[in-house]
Amino acid sequence: METTGAVSAAADRVWQRLRLDRVAGGRQADYVIHEDMREHPRTVRAFAGIRWLLLGETVVGLTAVFIAAVLASRGEHVPWAVWFRSTVVLLITFTLYVFAWRAQLGYYWAYARLRLFSRIFPIVTLIVATIPGLYPFWMVVEQIVFSLLMIGIGDLLTSDHMRATFPRPAKPATDASSERQPDDASTIDS
Repeated sequence: METTGAVSAAADRVWQRLRLDRVAGGRQADYVIHEDMREHPRTVRAFAGIRWLLLGETVVGLTAVFIAAVLASRGEHVPWAVWFRSTVVLLITFTLYVFAWRAQLGYYWAYARLRLFSRIFPIVTLIVATIPGLYPFWMVVEQIVFSLLMIGIGDLLTSDHMRATFPRPAKPATDASSERQPDDASTIDS
């Protein structure tokens, strides 16, 4: 456990030095939740569940690549879409690991991205899975499993506790002089 903490701390230092939170998080890059909320047992438990689900997605993605490789080695035709989809699933899962890591450190932007993607990816995946003839049956099953795992991540992220833990950042105050004033003509009664 100590080694994992050291690796995470070293990765965080590199991440900070490269200012990647600013690139990935934009205006919300500096918004971090309080440490007591990050260390709350329900928050820790939610992120542990998210890590397990992401591990499941990694296994699903690697299994798809393995099945495609075995079929190709036997001389069976493996459609280009299968190779593309398998690679994309692994790349998506990698980015989700990064979002989960930064969200667990308290960065709202990462929580928001992870929550958004856990809503969008299952929908897109299931729609693509219904295209007749695009994928073999085993790949359709892989997409359904991927979607179910993503829905699980979304469920953990949208729990009452997690939404309270990661409140939306307040919008910056606007300058009162820049607010639109009513026209003089609009105040004249006819």
